[in-house]
Amino acid sequence: MTLTSEADAAAEADPRHPSPEPAGARAAMPTRRRRQRTPMTWIRGGGAWNLAFLAPMLIVFGVFSWGPIAQAVIMSFQKTNLITPATWVGLDNFARVLADPNLGTAVLNTLYFAVLALIFGFPLPIIMAVLMSEVKRGKGLYSALAYLPVVVPPVVAVLLWKVFYNASPDGVFNTILGWAGIPPQPWLQSSATAMPSLVIEATWAAAGGSIIIYLAALIAVPPELYDAAEVDGAGIWRKIWHVTLPQLRGILFIMLILQVIGTAQVFLEPFLFTGGGPNNATLTVLLLIYRYAFQNSLGGDYGEATALSLMLAIFLGLLSWLYFKLTDRWSTN
Repeated sequence: MTLTSEADAAAEADPRHPSPEPAGARAAMPTRRRRQRTPMTWIRGGGAWNLAFLAPMLIVFGVFSWGPIAQAVIMSFQKTNLITPATWVGLDNFARVLADPNLGTAVLNTLYFAVLALIFGFPLPIIMAVLMSEVKRGKGLYSALAYLPVVVPPVVAVLLWKVFYNASPDGVFNTILGWAGIPPQPWLQSSATAMPSLVIEATWAAAGGSIIIYLAALIAVPPELYDAAEVDGAGIWRKIWHVTLPQLRGILFIMLILQVIGTAQVFLEPFLFTGGGPNNATLTVLLLIYRYAFQNSLGGDYGEATALSLMLAIFLGLLSWLYFKLTDRWSTN
């Protein structure tokens, strides 16, 4: 018996060592066809029931969310005050909005508000959250006090601060300044101080929500990182710079774009505090949209208002897309 036949006999006798397949046998075996998904297989797999359960939510969302958006897009090409029949004007609404001299003023004022809000309103919640996270006792009390301005209705908060901003020497803020020997300030009556005054109130009103978000994010930071930094001799500021901020990088990028979008749509503060004055110093884009829509008793031109609204939405959409494209690698690395 040859060596080859002895090996074959041993393989047949021992089931743990099956004989090798002949060459070309694997290639000759028919390949298993992938099961093609058809509408009938989707229905048999429960897709119809899933669609039936989702249909009410999709209908409600489409009617009350996308429906007004589609109607606004159509209205931006019409001249209408929602009273008389609408007339199709094409791109005339966009041309009239772009030719309005108040548009440039509103854009610059909105940009000025956004810059001031980012300078004062963005770092303040981070600093407050870091300081509150270092407190050993009373974190719940401090969190409640920080979130309290968010609970106050926005209109009530603005009217309350309007009393504080009383320009007379008996005003709340002017009285406090008088204790330090500073003369009374025309908070809302001056073009130079009106917008910073609005930013101060808006920062006070919105900082609480950001503080709570940052506090929740700080809990997820591994304490081992702080221990390692402390062993290396890092102080509080170096730990914040090299440990806390890098760990909050993703949250910081999200909060930054949310604040930019929010400040670009500021309306309540200029509307209730100054009405856009003095001398259009606090006229913002949304306040200009309001003027287009409600500029007289019979109703304004809703076509121009929706045209400017659509332009603002497109700008914010492109800005958000560009922002996430630029920060995608930074927020994940």
